[in-house]
Amino acid sequence: MAFIKLQFKSGINRDQTNYSGEGGWWDGDKVRFNSGFPEKIGGWAKVTVETFYGTCRQMWAWITTFFDDFLALGTNNKLYIQSGTTFYDITPLRALNPTLSSPTTDNCIETTDTSTTVIANITSHDAITGSFVTIAGVTGTVGGVPDSEINANHQITVIDANSFSFEVTTAATSTVAAGGGTSITVSFEIEPGYAVRTAGYGWGTSTWGRSAWGSGSSSPVYLEQRDWFLDNFDNDFVANIRNGEVYYWERGSSSDPSAALATRAALLSSFATSNGYDANAVPVKVMQILLSQQDKHLLAFGAVPYGSTAATDFDPLLIRWASQDSPFEWAPTTTNSAGFLRVSRGSRIVRALPTRQEILVWSDTNLYALQFLGTTDVFGVQEYADNISIASPRACISSGNITYWMGKDKFYVYTGRVDTLPCTLRNYVFNDINLDQAAQIVCGTSEEWDEIWWFYPSAASNWNDRYVVFNYVEQSWYYGQLERTAWLDTPLRDNPQAATTGFDTETQTANATGNLYNHEYGVDADGEAMVAYVQSNDFDIGDGDKFMLCRRMIPDVNFNGSEYGEGDPDPQVTLQIRPRSFPGTTYQSDPADSQNVVETSVGVYTGQVFMRARARQMALKVTSDTLGVQWQLGSPRLDVREDGKR
Repeated sequence: MAFIKLQFKSGINRDQTNYSGEGGWWDGDKVRFNSGFPEKIGGWAKVTVETFYGTCRQMWAWITTFFDDFLALGTNNKLYIQSGTTFYDITPLRALNPTLSSPTTDNCIETTDTSTTVIANITSHDAITGSFVTIAGVTGTVGGVPDSEINANHQITVIDANSFSFEVTTAATSTVAAGGGTSITVSFEIEPGYAVRTAGYGWGTSTWGRSAWGSGSSSPVYLEQRDWFLDNFDNDFVANIRNGEVYYWERGSSSDPSAALATRAALLSSFATSNGYDANAVPVKVMQILLSQQDKHLLAFGAVPYGSTAATDFDPLLIRWASQDSPFEWAPTTTNSAGFLRVSRGSRIVRALPTRQEILVWSDTNLYALQFLGTTDVFGVQEYADNISIASPRACISSGNITYWMGKDKFYVYTGRVDTLPCTLRNYVFNDINLDQAAQIVCGTSEEWDEIWWFYPSAASNWNDRYVVFNYVEQSWYYGQLERTAWLDTPLRDNPQAATTGFDTETQTANATGNLYNHEYGVDADGEAMVAYVQSNDFDIGDGDKFMLCRRMIPDVNFNGSEYGEGDPDPQVTLQIRPRSFPGTTYQSDPADSQNVVETSVGVYTGQVFMRARARQMALKVTSDTLGVQWQLGSPRLDVREDGKR
């Protein structure tokens, strides 16, 4: 008899066959590799019981000089600042229809007996279904509905051009055609966007109207998901909707931020006016807003040219910037540093990412570096690479002065030069990805574990449902299943934080609200048991021409970090030996067969495990699926002997 010590290479490799990858790992979920050995990842828990409306696509954290710890979140419906345990709604208001400059709202509330649906009658409201409005000033009850339920923020359903409805909790006890008083105000928020890329059919799309009347289009026009780009300018906050308008939120000078947090963000152009600058010089449409922190220039990547106030003049390759330390001053003069330049290759700028000494700028075909020159030219641009791709605006991240990103068919790394990032999961990821929803792909770091994470939608999903991780210290890859729409790892917060909007995998529909989670927090999945496993490639003895008989195993598992109290069962994992005779056969499940999968529990005090398994090759699998368990696998030993060739 002889013991075989089972030692495997760090990381998972799916870009070769199971058998040819002997000595490595083939499959896994919710595991990482630490010093070459697999272990269960950390858990997660909700930051607050409060939820937010919509699907969050971007987060940004900053600390003010008043020591406010703010986190901004942009969803397809709202713009929030999270402080403490509260999400403060700072969603901008939309410009009113000219006929609504002084909307008639006197006694505009209507109720129907026994119904929880309330109607607001406002002439030419110009709102769309799904929009949010804030009603205030209703006094007393209306048809038995308390004013506290009406004076709130509501998501509306449009009835016609002059009325819309919303839901309340209390059913009306009478029908009222016109109530609420004469001091009612109604504030209309900017229109919500799409949670995911959505195909639009109907009037005006593709071939609609080119044949018989009423024959709709079979070719859709794709309506892009709502994305935000967020940054801070000192204590204040700046944000833009991708390919939309730019907004600004002012922290103010009070030591108490409560008044500011009750104030909505407003158009950057309105701040330009109030500060004595030309509002028409502020770009009305921007792909991405970004602050160059070293030199304090607010930049717009993809913008309407200076001198134009028409969004239709949008130039997707134009870069503009406001004067230094003056985010509202966009008109170039001889006495300021406002200006512009244009990149020359590609059809559009996809993303700009600040790094230590430069701002990396991706077009859809090229990578550029934008650098502050400190001359009359202010900024200069240099091309670094061509014939490259980037999967989404949020598929890139910098860590340790190195930039990583996901392309449309491979991963890239920038270290001063652009290279393909070798990946042992390349085929696994790119052969099963929904590129129609690639805009959802989000990248983030877990600095504690030296990891780069990408969340992406698999081919069968319209939502992010998988992740792939690169550990740049281990130089290893691993993957799993997890639904996350945004991720932020910052030293300003104790844990990496992620947003998620739960969705039904069968109907591919999302919940109306989302949650914010702390990651690497505990060992469980928000109070539920986390299923984590790792399975090795098949291994054999000799050249695989002989059968081997395995009679016992000496496990090597530690459970450091497990969370179990007095009286709880000791933490355990399930360990399987999975034998088979040929690479093409399935793992056996017949208890009477000597090649049956052998499964046993291994705990803190397990010394050895007796078993009987006979085959040419075997695989090892470790699984945990109970609360409070944290584990790392070491180097188990198998007691085996040769047992013939047939």
